[in-house]
Amino acid sequence: MVPLSPPDEHGYCSFGPGVWLSRRLALAARTVVAEVHENFLRTGGENFIHVSQVDRFCEAATPTGNLPIPPRTEEETFVTEVICTLVASELVNDRDTLQMGVGTVSAALGMYLGEKQDLGVQTELITGGIAQLVRDRVVTGKYKTVHREKVVGSALVALPEEDLRLIDGNPVFELYDFGYTDDVRLLVQVDNLVAVNNALLVDLTGQVAAESIGPRVWTGVGGQTAFMIAAQYSRGGRSITVLPSSHLIDGRRVTRIVPVLPEGTLVTVPRTLVDYVVTEHGIATLRGKTVRERIGELVSIAHPDFQGELKAEGKRLYGISV
Repeated sequence: MVPLSPPDEHGYCSFGPGVWLSRRLALAARTVVAEVHENFLRTGGENFIHVSQVDRFCEAATPTGNLPIPPRTEEETFVTEVICTLVASELVNDRDTLQMGVGTVSAALGMYLGEKQDLGVQTELITGGIAQLVRDRVVTGKYKTVHREKVVGSALVALPEEDLRLIDGNPVFELYDFGYTDDVRLLVQVDNLVAVNNALLVDLTGQVAAESIGPRVWTGVGGQTAFMIAAQYSRGGRSITVLPSSHLIDGRRVTRIVPVLPEGTLVTVPRTLVDYVVTEHGIATLRGKTVRERIGELVSIAHPDFQGELKAEGKRLYGISV
């Protein structure tokens, strides 16, 4: 069962704002039942299936809405602005090709790239601001080494209606199967690939947890690990982890730069695949650094209320003073 647009004049239906695994499953299935959504947009890439490959059609009872843009508190807005400004001004260069994760901070990065030139986008989820960057000729893809002059992803997530209107029918935007967009063998061919993804927690050695805190699962891995691996092997690539330095739980401030990850926490990105960690307090540069140097870098971008405690824990755990 898959959601589809009505067929066009040539009999092709679109998977709308997200291909994911739908096309692959539909092409391999014995029976395909399509739920037709009149409001589905169309893109380039492999975002289509022919009516001859569908066995049954039914109308959707209600239109499929776009995922809502999650609200942000005043503090979250400030932190996002500072982190995205740091990443855009210090770590993203003209002609880079970007992957931006869907997390609270990383998904907003597109809004801060307006001063760059000839960027490319090769990602899993196409996030807010990218459509305007294409319109304004900031994202041109002119220097991409894979899918030149195209914005490539598997789905559109939490976009405003203005972005969706700019994307609908625009051949620059191409959607493909999730297994294609997140294939490391493809991504390592992308020069200057800059992967920017959120974290829940980062420990003092640079290990990134983006799926769980302890055994409690918050989300899945998605393509984060794949893109961070590819950014390491890409010629000129960089892997960037972004997160607020702290958050409030029941009115109590808690650090997100931690001495060690809580027991049971899933490691999404090993420390060896992390080039930079960015909070609202600065940029920690980790590539090629010793454990001592990593602890110093990460303590410097932690919330000031926790820096003393983190230094003490670094000494206790690793015998290292910073």
